[in-house]
This record gives sequence, structure tokens and C-alpha cells, in this order.
Amino acid sequence: FHVPTPHPATPKSLAEAVVLVVAELSARPESPEAGSPVGVTFPGIIQHGVVHSAANVDRAWLDTDIDALLTERLGRPVEVNNDADAAGLAEARYGAGAGVAGTVLVITLGTGIGSAFIFDGKLVPNAELGHLEIDGHDAETKASAVTRERDGLSWDEYSVLLQRYFSHVEFLFSPDLFIVGGGISQRADEYLPNLKLRTPIVPAVLRNDAGIIGAAIATARKHKHVK
Repeated sequence: FHVPTPHPATPKSLAEAVVLVVAELSARPESPEAGSPVGVTFPGIIQHGVVHSAANVDRAWLDTDIDALLTERLGRPVEVNNDADAAGLAEARYGAGAGVAGTVLVITLGTGIGSAFIFDGKLVPNAELGHLEIDGHDAETKASAVTRERDGLSWDEYSVLLQRYFSHVEFLFSPDLFIVGGGISQRADEYLPNLKLRTPIVPAVLRNDAGIIGAAIATARKHKHVK
């Protein structure tokens, strides 16, 4: 089941798409009871249900109370989290970071660079490590997966950019584990062996399911279904 992303993806149009998704899933026999809370992820900073960044989405989202918008349209509780944060929660609990103590940084490489900061299984939200300044540039403009495609870089050339990025993040946070997500994680053997870091670095294992699982974890925690 798939609902196309509307263009432009304004708050109103995207809310309508979410309504269609929830209606379809709610009609299925395995669906939770009516009125159950819904978990949603969004590619931007979310604080107290309000969108505070719009780097790769329609700027009409800035300062939108997405929590209130979707709660009103769906008629049920909604829990909204940053998409990379949700993926990080999933990887830390059930994926490549399961059982790892200390600091786990999940870095997603795609249109931009998303990140999730997990400490002893707890999320520190809205890390936004893709926007660190490196060599005078926003990191995601130089090391995202889209950058490699746009500039026609070989994997070896792209590895040089990733080395610069991960070395900088490692210096700042001294993590216990890096997990690399995003579609490009399926080609991890092309570039991860080239990176020379103190910190272990591994590909994500939940792939496209990570955000869905993370949204469910965050929603269940909010509504007291899991620890």
C-alpha cells in the first residue's frame, strides 16, 4: 500500500495523505482498536510537536504545530518525531545497536545527513549532526548520498568525504558505535572498509523499516505500552 507524496508537500496536502494512509490501515483486520495513537516521523526538528526546521521540505512547515494538525485531522492521539531519531531508536533497540551501552550515533545518508544520538538506550532528540560545519560548509552539502550522485564520485572519492565527516563527529562525541543508515547502507561494503576510525562503524540492519519501528517505539513509550 502506497500513497504518493503530494507536490508541493504543504502541511494541508501532507495531512490529507496521512489521513488516507491511516484510513486504509485502520480498515484492515489486524489494525489496532479504533482511536489508537498514531506514530509519525518528519524530516525536521520537532520540539513539543512544532516543526522548527525545513531544510529539505516545503518551508510552509516552519513553525507548524504538526502534532495539533494531525491530531485534529485524524481524531486520535499522534506522536511526531524526527525521522532520523525514530530510525535511531529502532536500530538501538532492535537493530545494529541492540545491547550496546554508552553512546550510539546513527547517521543516515540520503538527500541530506540525518542523525540520532542514543545514550544507554535513551534518545537525545534533534541532534542534527548533518548541519555541523566542516571546512566552511554544511556537512550534508559535502557528504550526503545525493552529493556522491550529483558529483559523479567513485566510492573511493566519496570515502574521503565520509572520512572527514566521521572523523570530525568522532572527535566531538567519542561514541561507542556508529551505525550508518539510509539507502546507501546497502552498499556499505563499498565504503565502510575505507574509513579509519577508533570507533566501530557498521551498517544499519532494519533499513526501510527502521523509521516505522522507531515511530511505534516512541508512540508506545509515550502512551505507556513499553519501557
